[in-house]
Amino acid sequence: MAATGGAGSGFVRRKAVSAHNDATMRTVADFGEFGRVTLDEPVPHGGTGQGPSPLQAVLGALCGCEAVTFRRTAAGLGLRYESLDFEAAFTIDIRGRQGDRSVRPHFQTVRVRAVVATAEPVTALAAVIEETEARCPVMNLLLDAKVDLRIEWVRDSDGTLETVPRR
Repeated sequence: MAATGGAGSGFVRRKAVSAHNDATMRTVADFGEFGRVTLDEPVPHGGTGQGPSPLQAVLGALCGCEAVTFRRTAAGLGLRYESLDFEAAFTIDIRGRQGDRSVRPHFQTVRVRAVVATAEPVTALAAVIEETEARCPVMNLLLDAKVDLRIEWVRDSDGTLETVPRR
């Protein structure tokens, strides 16, 4: 798969992953120089429990993508912070993946709580958050799939927690 040419083709990047499944619930994804990751289902769902489920991996990718995008945006806007911690959960109606076509087979809801340790003003943090959410590829992929995705952003300033107001 080659990127197509054109006006913006210098900005198009290609990344690849290979994966192997041996006719079980377990898939090993090979990220080349970054190693391998085992995706599996829990034992009660027919897997071996050797790794996160693919849907848990998507949730982890969302947190990772938000963190990377936040870092780049914060640097660009001059916001200093010490850390960013996430708690994330999803719901899924399993009837969709069991074949009921009237039910979407992917996430129904995704809820994330992101805590940013910073002494910067809430207004500056809110500007970084707004830009982060506009730029984050994984978040926008989920939103385009019409997943009910909500992220609560919290400012942690020396142990004092404050929810960041959203537009």
